[in-house]
Amino acid sequence: MDSLVKLFLERAESEIIEAEALFKISEDNNLKTTLKIDLVKTFYSGVISHSYYSIFYSAKAYLLTKEIHISSPKEHQKVYNALSKLVKNGVIAKDLLNIYDREVLKAEALLEILRDELGKRTNFTYKSLPQLIKNLLQSQ
Repeated sequence: MDSLVKLFLERAESEIIEAEALFKISEDNNLKTTLKIDLVKTFYSGVISHSYYSIFYSAKAYLLTKEIHISSPKEHQKVYNALSKLVKNGVIAKDLLNIYDREVLKAEALLEILRDELGKRTNFTYKSLPQLIKNLLQSQ
């Protein structure tokens, strides 16, 4: 196996292992306690990101086996375009690209939800909570 293909597959495997580890930490309060992580802390955005990169590096490895070399800038778009071309040429099944599309959309939607939730928490912590404390102090 080409050493660069192997490198990308190893990176893909590392990314999915990291995603699984972050998911377990996010879900397991005993593990959080052991690791001295605040129980309300989660790492779902990291899970999504690492999962995506696992797919991305797997795709890059596959493309290299087809003698398709992808480089910066706009690597992610180039990988997608190369996969699309392989679908159009009948080299890979359209279902695989559809799965890729769905997973990218899910990741983007989940990251947007996480951004919204972080915004709400930030707003509460830095705007509402200080105002609430100020109001409580003034009423005493």
